[in-house]
Amino acid sequence: MPLTLYYHPLSSYCHKVLVALYEQAIEFEKKIIDLTSEADRSVLQALWPPCKFPVIRDHARQRNLAESSVIIEYLDHFHAGQHPLIPGDWDTALEVRLWDRFFDLHVQTPMQQIVADRLRAAHGDLTRERAALMTAYGMLERQLAGRTWVASPDFSLADCAACPALFYASTLLPFPEDCRHLQAYFERLTQRPSFQRVIDEARPYFSLYPFEEAISQRFR
Repeated sequence: MPLTLYYHPLSSYCHKVLVALYEQAIEFEKKIIDLTSEADRSVLQALWPPCKFPVIRDHARQRNLAESSVIIEYLDHFHAGQHPLIPGDWDTALEVRLWDRFFDLHVQTPMQQIVADRLRAAHGDLTRERAALMTAYGMLERQLAGRTWVASPDFSLADCAACPALFYASTLLPFPEDCRHLQAYFERLTQRPSFQRVIDEARPYFSLYPFEEAISQRFR
């Protein structure tokens, strides 16, 4: 197998890369990394010293790639499918990269801080993080008006980022009733076969998610 993905099936950033791999029908091998295992941590650390997944190994080119956005750009360049995830038009590609970063920084970051607080049983004041998610929802509602996908006419890198970010964020702070464009967009994402496959593979691990009870029954 030319590619090996080192990942965990519950990780949101791994989900992002998996969506891209399935969208492009790229063949790859999976290696689950359990960060509680010293052996697994050693394997991951040898590939990427910060010891964070996902990491992908391109055996033909003898390269290790980390960071989900970088991995997807790499895949789009060397293993592009019929529909590139980063548009050829520069202006549209810039918009795609902007919204990719938006989901990682302004949805995933506060979401992960809330999850980490529950894991540590810290019972911290999460007003700021929840407010950040609400701000992100409002921005997305405006961005998605009249659009099928968030940043370009076709499904893109930005939508790969949106899938796990919105899936997990919605378990912490449901989308407001007046965010109808955002709700419709999330429904389109959940109907995407690539994302359905990711959720199917994550389902056996949902019990490890500290907000498991908030996952919609339709995904269980």
